[in-house]
Amino acid sequence: MKKFFFALLILAFLAAGSLYFAKQRIFAPSETENWTTFQVENGSSAVKIGKILEANGLISNGKLFSWWCRLEKIQLKAGWYDIPPKTSIASLAEILSSGKTATRKVTIPEGRASWEMPAYFREAIPDFDSTQWENLVHDAEFAKELGINAHSLEGYLLPDTYPIEYGATEKDIARQMVRANLKLKSEMEALNSPLWNELGGWHQVLTLASVVEEETGKTDERAMIAGVFVNRLRQGISLGADPTVRFIYRNLTGPIYRSQLQSDSPYNTRRFRGLMPGPISNPGRKAIEATLHPANTDALFFVAKDDGSGTHFFARTLSQHNKFKSTAARNRGE
Repeated sequence: MKKFFFALLILAFLAAGSLYFAKQRIFAPSETENWTTFQVENGSSAVKIGKILEANGLISNGKLFSWWCRLEKIQLKAGWYDIPPKTSIASLAEILSSGKTATRKVTIPEGRASWEMPAYFREAIPDFDSTQWENLVHDAEFAKELGINAHSLEGYLLPDTYPIEYGATEKDIARQMVRANLKLKSEMEALNSPLWNELGGWHQVLTLASVVEEETGKTDERAMIAGVFVNRLRQGISLGADPTVRFIYRNLTGPIYRSQLQSDSPYNTRRFRGLMPGPISNPGRKAIEATLHPANTDALFFVAKDDGSGTHFFARTLSQHNKFKSTAARNRGE
């Protein structure tokens, strides 16, 4: 009988020792040296995830991982997760059950056209599909699904810094940006600017704001430029904005040719009066605010000074405008 109890005691000591060493391994830091992004797929068990983690060198023993999850009743949640170096099995289980999906910050500057955006997204999402993005932006049915009554999402992709979930699709990102735009719409509408109704609503506000955005990078000039455009609209004068012609040809920085200025596109505000059918870029909050609250001015013209300041001359009359154009030409050395 004494031998039996002695044997049980030995087994108990061995079990306790095994448990002690197992826990030591569970809480010990891993040998990983770098951050890793890891995916837990829908329906994956702790056993399956443990095997994958071990195969990828993130832990030394997948069985210990699944045992710990079972012991602690840890439920792994689907998603992508950022795993720091030296992460223990216990900490890893906590991370993969947190639901805190890995994100990448992407900043879209104000005034970018939709086709310029993939370059920014690829910095965080290497496999971002620009063709898929282009198709989505110009999918009227998708726009309708998002609550946008327009032929494309141009203008509705609000520039901002976004936390993009790792593994997000092009559709997910478009939805996120449009939601931000519509949230801003509610804020701006609540300000009760008379320009909201005068222009015709949010779509027209974004349309004019996109031109204001493209005409100047100077925050303190935006309201003045918006004021000029509002004056021209009220007097039935074409906007005469070169950025609208650039939009037609996706010619963002090069010269504009005379043949392009004769384009029959309704976006050609050099030829046609009134607003274009839609925005030519995606304006930010400041340009939208300037459009809804333009400067009280009697100016009808403006031209870049071309003196390195990035600012403009504003004129009430064509003759005054022509004088400023001559000054600008001299500033350019012509």
